[in-house]
Amino acid sequence: MIRDELIDAKPYALAPAEKDPRFLAAMNELTAHHVAHSVQYARIVKGTFGETATRLEDVPWLPVSLFKSHDLRSVPQEEVFKVVASSGTTTGQVSRVVLDRQTASLQSKVLLHLLADLVGPSRLPLLIVDYAPGGGRAINARYAATVGIQPLGRDTFYCLDEQLRLDRDGLRAWLAKHPEGPILVFGFTFILWQSFLRELADGEIDLSRATLLHTGGWKRLEAEKIDNASYKEAFAKRTGLRRVHNFYGMAEQVGTVFVECEAGVLHAPACAEIIVRDERTWAPSDHGVIQVMSVLPTSYPGHSLLTEDLGRVIGKDGCACGRRGTHFVVTGRAPRAELRGCSDVRAVP
Repeated sequence: MIRDELIDAKPYALAPAEKDPRFLAAMNELTAHHVAHSVQYARIVKGTFGETATRLEDVPWLPVSLFKSHDLRSVPQEEVFKVVASSGTTTGQVSRVVLDRQTASLQSKVLLHLLADLVGPSRLPLLIVDYAPGGGRAINARYAATVGIQPLGRDTFYCLDEQLRLDRDGLRAWLAKHPEGPILVFGFTFILWQSFLRELADGEIDLSRATLLHTGGWKRLEAEKIDNASYKEAFAKRTGLRRVHNFYGMAEQVGTVFVECEAGVLHAPACAEIIVRDERTWAPSDHGVIQVMSVLPTSYPGHSLLTEDLGRVIGKDGCACGRRGTHFVVTGRAPRAELRGCSDVRAVP
């Protein structure tokens, strides 16, 4: 199947001319699947869009906010394996995304596939700047990402307690166990800043051998005038860590992530794509509201979603890092959009 080819392909090897027709076909297959298995989705598509798109920009889309007010699923209730929730920090409303076992397994596989392209195939000692999560059928996006990244590493150490306080002694002991070779650090953007970096003195620990992967909203850091460049500079100054990569993703499309390359831009992999739309006309544009598309979701109609984020397309190919396909940057939140993000699941003291 075309969908399987995109999932198994090298993430950034397809030129747009190779990818685009395959991706459109996969999107049409998923639209038909969800129309057949979700009554609510079928009503939206038949009432607002055509069922078969001839261009990628014509694929039906749902606003992510719809997952806060509607139980959108394409599997029977008895096949629901996990329910992933977003934070909904401002309004108290959360998105709820249902996963069956097949979708959950596929999303975990693809997340590792995409991140391994950046950090390599070897399992590295893994430092997670968070507290160890519990289990359960209902989970949040932060939990899903933290658990999902663990197979990339080994000897995983969570360096925060449940109050997000830094375990200095434990951190030093863990670093002493790994005095040589590369290590991997993972955390959520604001938690890393507030509960880790701010707690350390310059030079207190040496992370010059590390690669940092981080994700989550930037809204809380904007008030402190911290952007991507100053974030990286602060880590380099305080810990010696210079390989810092953000990735963009959301609860409504768990497993599909857009990873920041060495040139500082985000990339759409073979199994996903973005369209940027003018917030007044909704026509495709170089700058506007980001629409994310993924071939992964089959248990819920989340394959084409209009986000609440603003972005700018840098190009469809030709990035300095050598990766093929669409590359872009996120520039902020759409006006009146709810403050949300998986890093906001728990308030930081």
